[in-house]
Amino acid sequence: MSKGVKVSSLRKVGEKYEYRGKLYKLNKPTRSTAQGKKMMVLATKTIDGERRAKLIHFGALGYGHNYSNRAKFNYLRRSAGIRNKEGKLTKDDKWSANYWARKILWPAKKAAHGPKTT
Repeated sequence: MSKGVKVSSLRKVGEKYEYRGKLYKLNKPTRSTAQGKKMMVLATKTIDGERRAKLIHFGALGYGHNYSNRAKFNYLRRSAGIRNKEGKLTKDDKWSANYWARKILWPAKKAAHGPKTT
């Protein structure tokens, strides 16, 4: 698994950090630049006492999200069991697309309101 880059090594410009020539706010999703993805986030987490960052793209473009209570319930139940290569659940890992999709596109504590397609 990638250990990301040290946040301390990124150039800070105001509230944003420069990563691969572009400016991002840490842990704040924006529209994705990757083909076929909805959103991306420069996610951070602490590894071995050091704060590290990694760019995560999530959400399939063309598919709806959070458009009905039934779809939301099914997605959250299905995605809760996704595991990474080490066998750990990804729903609690800030460096997984599953974590961000569940948090931003399918939030558990908000009413269903999203589009059927994008």
